[in-house]
Amino acid sequence: MKETNPHLGGGKITGDKLTSTYDLVEQMQYLYVRVVKAKELPAKDVTGSCDPYVEVKLGNYKGTTRHFEKKSNPEWNQVFAFSKDRIQASMLEVTVKDKDFVKDDFMGRVLFDLNEVPKRVPPDSPLAPQWYRLEDRKGDKVKGELMLAVWMGTQADEAFPEAWHSDAATVTGTDGLANIRSKVYLSPKLWYLRVNVIEAQDLQPSDKGRYPEVYVKATLGNQVLRTRVSPSRSINPMWNEDLMFVAAEPFEEPLILSVEDRIAPNKDEVLGKCAIPMHYVDRRLDHKPVNTRWFNLERHVIVEGEKKKETKFSSRIHTRICLEGGYHVLDESTHYSSDLRPTAKQLWKNSIGVLEVGILNAQGLMPMKTKDSRGTTDAYCVAKYGQKWVRTRTIIDSFTPKWNEQYTWEVFDPCTVITIGVFDNCHLHGGDKPGGARDSRIGKVRIRLSTLETDRVYTHSYPLLVLHPNGVKKMGEIHLAVRFTCSSLLNMMHMYSQPLLPKMHYIHPLTVSQLDSLRHQATQIVSMRLSRAEPPLRKEIVEYMLDVGSHMWSMRRSKANFFRIMNVFGGLIAVGKWFDQICNWKNPITTVLIHILFIILVLYPELILPTIFLYLFLIGVWYYRWRPRHPPHMDTRLSHAESAHPDELDEEFDTFPTSRPPDIVRMRYDRLRSIAGRIQTVVGDLATQGERLQSLLSWRDPRATALFVLFCLIAAIVLYVTPFQVVALLTGFYVLRHPRFRHKLPSVPLNFFRRLPARTDCML
Repeated sequence: MKETNPHLGGGKITGDKLTSTYDLVEQMQYLYVRVVKAKELPAKDVTGSCDPYVEVKLGNYKGTTRHFEKKSNPEWNQVFAFSKDRIQASMLEVTVKDKDFVKDDFMGRVLFDLNEVPKRVPPDSPLAPQWYRLEDRKGDKVKGELMLAVWMGTQADEAFPEAWHSDAATVTGTDGLANIRSKVYLSPKLWYLRVNVIEAQDLQPSDKGRYPEVYVKATLGNQVLRTRVSPSRSINPMWNEDLMFVAAEPFEEPLILSVEDRIAPNKDEVLGKCAIPMHYVDRRLDHKPVNTRWFNLERHVIVEGEKKKETKFSSRIHTRICLEGGYHVLDESTHYSSDLRPTAKQLWKNSIGVLEVGILNAQGLMPMKTKDSRGTTDAYCVAKYGQKWVRTRTIIDSFTPKWNEQYTWEVFDPCTVITIGVFDNCHLHGGDKPGGARDSRIGKVRIRLSTLETDRVYTHSYPLLVLHPNGVKKMGEIHLAVRFTCSSLLNMMHMYSQPLLPKMHYIHPLTVSQLDSLRHQATQIVSMRLSRAEPPLRKEIVEYMLDVGSHMWSMRRSKANFFRIMNVFGGLIAVGKWFDQICNWKNPITTVLIHILFIILVLYPELILPTIFLYLFLIGVWYYRWRPRHPPHMDTRLSHAESAHPDELDEEFDTFPTSRPPDIVRMRYDRLRSIAGRIQTVVGDLATQGERLQSLLSWRDPRATALFVLFCLIAAIVLYVTPFQVVALLTGFYVLRHPRFRHKLPSVPLNFFRRLPARTDCML
């Protein structure tokens, strides 16, 4: 990662401040042409009508509007944008033509001298279009008028997102143009749906001579959950079991409850079902109880081969159903999130600041596909924070694309993460057909807001790293400008004392398995909804941004997490080694100083806690000089991506369930068993030490417990009659005694502890 010093908004960064009031991106100049409509166009066809369209031409770049059939007063209202960097002409030509099978007829044109085009800078109002009389090729006026607006502007112009760009002149078709434009998406509002299935009454199984094995199947869209089989084998079964779903606004599908009887293995009989529209379901924002409700069950019967007919009968089901908005619906990794607010907007608190991100450019991108026998890349960026997703425009056929687009988010919690991903667009030339190409991953960047200083502009070039089956690969670099502006420092500091998640997560906590299931459901819903937008934010994009699949087994990730734990305990291990050196008098001067400090603390115990906190304060101040100056970024060493074995990477990229040959699966299974055996041994050793502690007073070993109880009695008497300072001094001097007074054999307490019984001898 490299720090840069770009020109932003026409100004230059001086220290941490901008010398101009422009935004966080470099200004890019564009010539805008808005073609509004035409009137009184002359007839060109035999039928006495015309099929007009407009061609906007500037040098070698040419854009066309859609054409209208048999219309002399068409309305297009389309905008064309020509990058000033690529303008190689002095005149703009806007021509009206008549669509024909053989050759399009010329109807008239309007010419503009680029030196006379006005400039517009937002927040100025949009330039008003004007009527222009059409001219023939000689410059004489002809019949027909064209309403136009022509101006010079920047990417901050309102017309920029929907404009046809000269950079994408090779893209044709409405779908292709829609797929290259920048867009803002909003994730659907997600709720937890809690279905508490209590009981059912008066069921009517087909076989009256057997005890029914009844369970309830609940269906919401693509989500299907089942209760356990009721332990009361009767026509009035009871469950009192919670089923949790994720529901998204607007609620499109009803909740369907189906009571079924398991009459044989893999064979179930539907005893009744009911459909509950979601707008009938109560909404709960806090932990207040929700009233229960009875629903009548309807049964499907077949009458003489006709269609299924619904009949109502006396069976009914007792449930408690509510939409819970007091939770935060986790649609991201458990280790980081871009939003920690509850679903219900009524529970939101005021924002603490604003996050501004300028997506400037990329450098050194790799060719992602082949076109006309050469490598090419059509890159675009996606950024996700909170409910808001943004997508930049696609830069066609460039390994050094320049976006220079800026986006803003409200911030409600500083301990959140923004994710920026770079992708190759594979849907510009018919890729939207069934089975078409998937947009390729170029890489992504994650930035935690709490690591940023407020009101500082961070301009860095981040490496784009992607893990492939053949190893980690740098796909290029992305250049970003980031600024986190805090509206109230006091409010932000107060956030550090608040619970990370909404209080419903603590009052009615969800189990780990429930959270995993709900997170998967939420991801699928968000992916499905965003893929239905126009242009779609496709499933592969959403899943990559949300780290879907990060919970899958990976030898590389497991080793990385193990070494992370070792690194965490490394400080404690270093303190232990240092203390061992003190006890063994490796450095006599240091040991004598520790003795003096120890005597002072024992004689004045009220100084113990102040000394500890003063020591921590001094350490913190000392480490301030080495504080991170840049936002953290992907670390290939920490991820063990550089040293991963090829077979481990192949296993990580394998499908689930596996698609590898049986001999490879057998080898990997044996390897996994070996590793799991070592983990099992470590966990067993930890459990053994804990059980030995428990056995001190459990009388599993009567002699050992008797010795310990007797020792406790003697220790209580001695400690009662002996001043605490004397006991502490004697204990400290004993621990810090010189090596010549030490024995090579283990101490008596350690020998006693190791002889205590654990429950390992009771295991099969």
